[in-house]
Order: sequence, then structure tokens, then C-alpha cells
Amino acid sequence: MHPQRPRFLSRPLGFREFLVLTAAMMACQAIAVDTMLPALPTIAHDLGVTDQNHARWVVTTYIAGVGIGQLFWGMLSDRFGRRRVLLIGLILYVAAAAGVGVAGGFAALLAWRFVHGVAAASLVVSRSVIRDLYGGRQMARVMSLTFIVFIMVPIVAPSIGQLVLLVAPWRALFDVFGAFAAAVLLWVFFRLPETLHPQYRMTLTLSHVAHAAGEVVGDRASLWYTLSVALIFGSIIGYVGMMPQIFSAVFHRPALMPTVFALCAASMGVASYVNSRVVERFGMRIISQAGLLVFIVTAGLHVLVAALGGETLWTFIVLQGATMGCLGLVMANFGAMAMESMGAVAGIAASLQGCAGTCGGALVAALMGRQFAGSTMPLALGALLCGLISLGFVLLAEGGRLFRSHQPAVNEPSLASPGIH
Repeated sequence: MHPQRPRFLSRPLGFREFLVLTAAMMACQAIAVDTMLPALPTIAHDLGVTDQNHARWVVTTYIAGVGIGQLFWGMLSDRFGRRRVLLIGLILYVAAAAGVGVAGGFAALLAWRFVHGVAAASLVVSRSVIRDLYGGRQMARVMSLTFIVFIMVPIVAPSIGQLVLLVAPWRALFDVFGAFAAAVLLWVFFRLPETLHPQYRMTLTLSHVAHAAGEVVGDRASLWYTLSVALIFGSIIGYVGMMPQIFSAVFHRPALMPTVFALCAASMGVASYVNSRVVERFGMRIISQAGLLVFIVTAGLHVLVAALGGETLWTFIVLQGATMGCLGLVMANFGAMAMESMGAVAGIAASLQGCAGTCGGALVAALMGRQFAGSTMPLALGALLCGLISLGFVLLAEGGRLFRSHQPAVNEPSLASPGIH
């Protein structure tokens, strides 16, 4: 593969810089969610929202917008190239963040948040860029390494949000989002070459899109692992949305939320690092499926503790941290296996899989959040149900067997890293 390199790109993009840049592109989405958490009660109060459960709509509306946006960003990148679409998406993201910051009412804020999510092209296109350059276990390793940097955002984002709120009103948070995306925009403009191979550049006719969509939906691993990702992602978003209420209504210590959030997110980062070190040796299936089984057992234990009234701050930290750690072994590998056979239609595959995963996750999170009634039971039980249903989907993807050996992807493109060393 020989990507088109901008004339001003004086030296090739190094592997480490590629990882950090890709993670930064993904982090544009995470920072717009996790930084908001400390501000949700203030936003609800200032905009006259009387039902605190409605404050979570600031998160779920954005996630829904991300899901809808992914339907077309990946397709456009298959036609016009990754780099151009990334730049356009990041420009729109900066503009939408500014729109949210000046919204005069809660309905207007939610509308702009939806647009803000729709503008999140970098999330889906970054997955296509990775698939352009890597396949199989290498792709899983790259996604895990990217996820380590990406996971640092949830660790520090709530604390950043609290710091901003100490010196500025909540609307300043959206200035932070816009500034971060603008920095990523400049980084992409000056450093990222085009990664889409000319032979995979599509003409966006209805027949071509339908054929590509048929490949995505017709591939067993693509379909069932995407649905599994939706459930697991839903459990994560449900956890993120309920954290402010849990620490206010259950533990009565809202100031501790950023610290506990960071500890749980750190467990995901550690697990992702471990995955990146061992996935090429043991394979995506063994690691992710074992992680899913441990996730189910841990969530089941959490349900038991909550049902017996034994939940304390420490049991929550230990059990939720262990649950999140398992997800560090599951998410990147499930995503890689869903994309494994999609090299020739990577953009559309990332669009459809991303839309299904994000919108499905938002729906799951909304259903979990509606059950909150002053305990951690909805969170624990929701995670357990997501894990069990996901296990069923994995069995469908694998023909009823777990821990199968790796099967090389069909029509896997050349993995030469053009301009990336």
C-alpha cells in the first residue's frame, strides 16, 4: 500500500505517534462524555430540569448522535478517503461543541448534543484507518494499545471536569471539547497520510453500498460480535450514566466519584495493556471469551452482594473494577474480530458496526438507567444480563464452540504500513 502523503509531511508517521494520534481521535468522543459527569446536576438545575434522571439524556443523546453519524462517515471515507473525511468531521465537531455551549434551554442543548455526536467522524474513521493497515492478531494488538491511551481519558476526564467547574461555569466545558478537537484536527492535517488503498475506494452507488452492507451483515463473526459489542458497550455507558446518582444517593459521597471512576477505568487500561502483550501469542478468541466468562461471574457476584444488602463503597470498587478489567480483555478483541473479514469494505463495515454498537449500547444504557431506584442493583443486574446475552451471541458467531483457534480472514489486504514505521 502506498498512501498519499501530504507534501508538507516531512517525515513518516512513526508507529508510536500513530497509536497516540488514533487514540486522540477516539478520545474526542470519550472526553465529550466523561468530562460532563460532574456537571450533570448543575446543568439540570440551571436549565430547569426537575427530574434528575433526565440529566442522563445529556450523555445518551450524544451517544445516539454518534451512532447515527457513524452510518455515513465510514461510507464517505470509503469513497473520498480517510483523511479528508476526518478533517471535515473534526471541523463540524468543533462547531457543534460551540453550539452546545451557547444553548439557551435544555431542549436546545440536547439538540446540539445530538449534532455534536453526529459530527464525531473520528471514532468510526479511526477504526477504518487501523483496518487499512493491520489485520488479525496484529489488528487486535494495535486496537488494544490504542485503547490504553484512549482509556486514560475516562481516568482523568471527570477530574478535569471538576477543575473546570471550580473556575468557570459548565458551559466552559464545551470550549474544552472544541479546543481538544481543534488540536487533533491540526495533528491529522499535518501528520496523517491517506491510508485507503486505491483498489478499495468505492463508488457510492446504491448497489455498491447494498453489496457491502450484505457482506457486513452476512458474515457471522461481523454480525454476532457487533451485537456483543453493543451489549458490552451498553453496560459501560449505563455505568457511566449512573455513577453520579450512585455516589449521591447510595454512598452519599459525590466528591469521591472521580477517584473511583479513575480506579475502575485504570483496571481497563491495565487489562488492555496485558491483552496487547499476549494477544498475538494466544489469540483474540481465547483471551476475549475467557474475559467474558469472568465478567459474567463477577457481575453475578455483584448482583448477589447488592441483593443481600451488602453493598459498600469498597465492594463496589472491587467488583466494578474487576468487571471493567474484564472488559479491557473483551472490547478490543470483539471489535477486531467483527472487522477481521471486512478489509475490502472497511469504511462501510466500521459505519454499520459502529452504528449498531453505539445505538444498541445507548438503548441498553437507557433501559438500565430507567431502573435506578437508590441502589446498585440495576447496574449489576444489567451487566450480568448483557454478559449472558453476549455469551449467546459469541456462541452463534463461533458455531457453538468457545476457544476455537484463529481462522485467517478471507481477502485480507496487504498489511504493509505505508509511511508508518
